Amino acid sequence: MTDYGHDLLFGTVLMPSAGRPGEVVELARVAERGGLDLVSVPDHPYQPGLLDAWTTLAVVAAATTRVRVFPNVANLPLRPPAVLARSAASLDLLSGGRVEIGLGAGAYWDNIAAEGGPRRNPGEALQATLEAIDVMRALWTSGRGVRLDGKHYGLYGAAPGPLPAHDISLWIGAVGPRMLRLIGCTGDGWLPSVPHVPPGQLAAGHRIVDEAAEEAGRAPAAVRRLYNLSPGGFPQGAPRDWAEQLAELTLEHGTSTFLLPAHSPDQLLMFGEEVAPAVRAMVAAERARGSGAGTSRPARADRGTGGNGGRTERSAPTAAHRGKGPGPLVVLPTPDPGLRHSTEPLWDESTRPVGPPTDPERRYTHQEQGPARNLVAAHDHLRADLAQLREIVDQALGETLPPGEARSHLQELSLRQNAWGLGAYCASYCRLTTTHHEREDLDLFPYLRRSDPQLGPVLDRLVEEHQAIHGVIERIDEALVARIGGADGDGAATQRLRAAVDLLTDALVSHLAYEERELIEPMARLGTGW
Repeated sequence: MTDYGHDLLFGTVLMPSAGRPGEVVELARVAERGGLDLVSVPDHPYQPGLLDAWTTLAVVAAATTRVRVFPNVANLPLRPPAVLARSAASLDLLSGGRVEIGLGAGAYWDNIAAEGGPRRNPGEALQATLEAIDVMRALWTSGRGVRLDGKHYGLYGAAPGPLPAHDISLWIGAVGPRMLRLIGCTGDGWLPSVPHVPPGQLAAGHRIVDEAAEEAGRAPAAVRRLYNLSPGGFPQGAPRDWAEQLAELTLEHGTSTFLLPAHSPDQLLMFGEEVAPAVRAMVAAERARGSGAGTSRPARADRGTGGNGGRTERSAPTAAHRGKGPGPLVVLPTPDPGLRHSTEPLWDESTRPVGPPTDPERRYTHQEQGPARNLVAAHDHLRADLAQLREIVDQALGETLPPGEARSHLQELSLRQNAWGLGAYCASYCRLTTTHHEREDLDLFPYLRRSDPQLGPVLDRLVEEHQAIHGVIERIDEALVARIGGADGDGAATQRLRAAVDLLTDALVSHLAYEERELIEPMARLGTGW
């Protein structure tokens, strides 16, 4: 167990909808009133349905007095680091020292390129992130003209300033091992999300960060461990069950900051007034007993806690919680971010049928909600390993990941099949996806159709989408066979493989979100028949 005794922070991720511009500001006020510490918004400059992240954060900071604000995470390819540094420092001064930065190396490269931004391979994104960090910190330091030479970002006599009101933390969102090593060497925090890094995979990531920190002469505690939550995937159960799960994550992994996606005032008040105090009380009690205190503490509270635990996440709340009475449905579907890698449409999302309306007065026991929790958890693992698949494909095809390093990394993945080639990993992921769909088509869907015939149109559409996804999987297989067989002299097979993986990503993210939205309530109401 590793717990660095770090202060706990609780916050939220708010969606700044352009169609409801005042909502995000009002929810930020509620978050502050409910006692939360942080308010964040995603940064997708290419998404016209969302307000600009930095403009939104400025208004949120002006409308509040205590909460800290940050982008979750800033899109580096479309936010030049010198401008980002001066913007953050300016808002930090105006808000009285209430700005941090979540930083992302970039994703959705087609969207970025469409905005005039660069298209980077994983190696270039890694180097650009490192250079950007150097640029930002140099501009936050007193001195004369700064010179930094870089391939992607540099400074050539630029004057530092304005200096921020406090040391702004750089919390980096990343999944791949090389980016995790960068975080250990120079970052102030690691900011993963449940769908991409489920609790059971945190220990492997922490281990990479910790080892890199020690090799760089830093204490692992110099890196704060944050976590974007996904209720239903993690934490599981009703909100009253969350505190124990989050406290265990703090004491086992050193995770010290929890961020809840929220769409209503009730969610924010519940998290700030009920869950956060309970987690703090549990952690304080353990630390007082001496079982959770670590041997090293960060020099600065904002910048560090961490560690690696040897156990996986809790699969369910304890028996004491299972006996509590029925309550509202708390398993939430994972929203589709609406961002796409491919320009090829696999289906028309506007024609998707919806199920029968739900009864707002219906209550569900913890046991009844179990199948819905399991559905989201299974989907979260598919989403997490899909992100790993994309990382490996990008690095392998870009020849930026040495074979030995690729093999070592593949050993950490939940889908490993004792075969270490790119083809074997792609095949193992596609096989798992196919098995998941077959079980739904042959067992779950017929049961739901018998139990509630009104679900028929939705189930028919889901089966159709399964078949379309399997067609994409076959395209991946064909491209792999061509590439591995040496029939890729002109690079056509490599291009087909990239395109198929992009299309699979878009299709699965969209499909899983649709399936959860339509089946969570029926599965809680009807069960699975298994």
